[in-house]
Amino acid sequence: MTVTFTPTAAGARTGALSISSSAPGSPHTATLSGTGFDPNGNLAAGRPVSETSHTQGFVAANAVDGNADTYWESANNAFPQSITVDIGAALSVSRVVLKLPPSAAWQTRTQTLSILGSTDGSSYTTVVNSAGYTFNPATGNTVTIPFTATTRRHLRLTFTANTGWPAGQLSELEVYAS
Repeated sequence: MTVTFTPTAAGARTGALSISSSAPGSPHTATLSGTGFDPNGNLAAGRPVSETSHTQGFVAANAVDGNADTYWESANNAFPQSITVDIGAALSVSRVVLKLPPSAAWQTRTQTLSILGSTDGSSYTTVVNSAGYTFNPATGNTVTIPFTATTRRHLRLTFTANTGWPAGQLSELEVYAS
């Protein structure tokens, strides 16, 4: 018997396989589960994420939860700080979209960061050199960073400065394929 998983949408999917026979205990049921993948969607959505630190309840998982009103914030006055996402497989990626909460309560700020990548989660190389990126509430507090397509499973953003708060801050970390 073969079961094929061909999801038509991204995200978690579940099902059951029921086999009826003359054997005792029939029907026999097996629970099935899998995660659908949208190669054109946000590859970081809901994926495992880690951090070098966080403050209060502002944990790294907030940066991949699809909610721009929640956010990750590193420990104060302790640069550099990093957040790393595992997109689940080594895939060709070519841009990240970074967001802060869209609220006007967040004043314009520039965060200095670099992007590193890895295929194995232990050996990282530079994907984008350190640079300052301005998040402005007037434009949705969103920054898009395109880069030459590279095959990576893990992407790490390392923050070294923030003109608006003495910590790294990120509401959404989105990763897109080439």
